[in-house]
Amino acid sequence: MKTPLLDSVQSTKRTFLMIDLEKFNAYLALTKPRIAIFMIFTAICAVIVAKGGLPDVWTMAEVAIGLALSAGGAAAINMWYDHDIDKIMERTMGRPLPSGQLRPQSALLFGIGLELLSMIWFSVVVNGLTSMLSLAVFLYYTVIYTIWLKRKTPQNIVIGGGAGAIPPMIGWAAVTGDLGWPAVIMFAIIFFWTPPHFWPLVIVKNDDYVRAGVPMMPVVRGQRKTKRDCMVYTVVLLLTSIGLYFTGAVGGFYLTAAILSGLAFLYFQIRMWYEQDDRTVWAKRTFFASLVYLPVLFTFMVIDSLF
Repeated sequence: MKTPLLDSVQSTKRTFLMIDLEKFNAYLALTKPRIAIFMIFTAICAVIVAKGGLPDVWTMAEVAIGLALSAGGAAAINMWYDHDIDKIMERTMGRPLPSGQLRPQSALLFGIGLELLSMIWFSVVVNGLTSMLSLAVFLYYTVIYTIWLKRKTPQNIVIGGGAGAIPPMIGWAAVTGDLGWPAVIMFAIIFFWTPPHFWPLVIVKNDDYVRAGVPMMPVVRGQRKTKRDCMVYTVVLLLTSIGLYFTGAVGGFYLTAAILSGLAFLYFQIRMWYEQDDRTVWAKRTFFASLVYLPVLFTFMVIDSLF
């Protein structure tokens, strides 16, 4: 038989649980989990290519855990620094800081803490090189891209793309203990993929960046130059992806897939180029094509290595 006191206690417990869950979800959102998963995916693919087959589950878990901590920490610092413009942009105003779910100081401490844990994890469980690369990801994204480049130059995405390109090097170093040419080319693939991936999104969300005063390429140089540069980067990306074959790390199956997927991605870029600048149908399609292209490319690396 329930009593008013028992009902009150249960109601209070439910309230605290709801608050704790909301707080947990807010901190999880700080880590940009979708981006972290993507980075972990490329790193695990590099682990498999470096191994030349399927590694043990523990090796993959070591890389995934360490990279999740580092990527999450960098994302939290990014949100801490950008919370003033995030509340202006429609795409980002629902994030934990502009929406008031968390305080900026909490995000800052959380981000630093995650990176320290990542470095300790990699140092103790994997090796010193992966720990240094983890720090490189963190500093590249937080200092070079977020604090230094993002609000100062339309080349922010071009240079800042190096942050997202380091995870395959971490995966390779976790297996081999060093950095070989395949790891460098995987880095270059993601580096050259970043502009033709992100700029179509900026074209679609151009008004957001204008309001926030962020000098993205379409805002500063216009859509014509941005679309032309996207095609140039896509051609360079195609040639770079083919270059991985000549390292001997992958075979003809990957080479065929790299050529076909690269030409398909270039097709989307060309269609975006021919689209009138007051329309964004092909810009949206090109952005989504970029989200498919890179996972497909890395998946074929893995398939080639396994079979």
